[in-house]
Amino acid sequence: MIQPTDITALILAGGRGTRMGGVDKGLQNFNQVALAQHTLTRLQRGNGVGKIMINANRNIAAYEAYEAFGVSVWPDSISDYAGPLAGFLTGLEHCETPYLLTVPCDTPLFPMDLAQRLARALESDHADIAMAAAPEVGKNGLVQLRQQPVFCLLRVELRTSLVRFTQDGGRKAGAWTALHPTAMVAFDRPDDDPLAFSNANTLAELQQLETRNT
Repeated sequence: MIQPTDITALILAGGRGTRMGGVDKGLQNFNQVALAQHTLTRLQRGNGVGKIMINANRNIAAYEAYEAFGVSVWPDSISDYAGPLAGFLTGLEHCETPYLLTVPCDTPLFPMDLAQRLARALESDHADIAMAAAPEVGKNGLVQLRQQPVFCLLRVELRTSLVRFTQDGGRKAGAWTALHPTAMVAFDRPDDDPLAFSNANTLAELQQLETRNT
């Protein structure tokens, strides 16, 4: 069985925040707490991971304040804000456990049992990656499961594959994960929050999620 101590969680806070006016998303408040700290607390409360890291590319001193909680902070090893895969690669390069869990900082309602459910699927399916999938209303008006490629549990052995993919110019998380055996985990139980994977791309969307959570 995969144990919490086998998993390092990586909080992805290294983006440009372009649609949020260029602000550092991880430092924006959600219920009066910075998103990065909110994500950190949620991961700790879920008790599904051992170590936690933060991937950030600016305001490093602000993120380093979390080192007092045993959290390490790492910037992208690929320059010029290369997207979530750059964060994945950074996490895999510094991960000292067999598995890496990736969680973006801008999705504050993510499931508390995320790590546990992904770990069970990875093990039972003998997969290299376990990825969350959540219900979403499609353009046809029907509810369908949509993959959430930034919510993944990865085997650290995938580092070599990701180095090769990014060196060849690959930047799409879904394109890389499609190269490996992947277990899809549906978060569509009756008691699952339908907004669990709603992310905030704008300050207005962040405020809407904040209102929803009060």
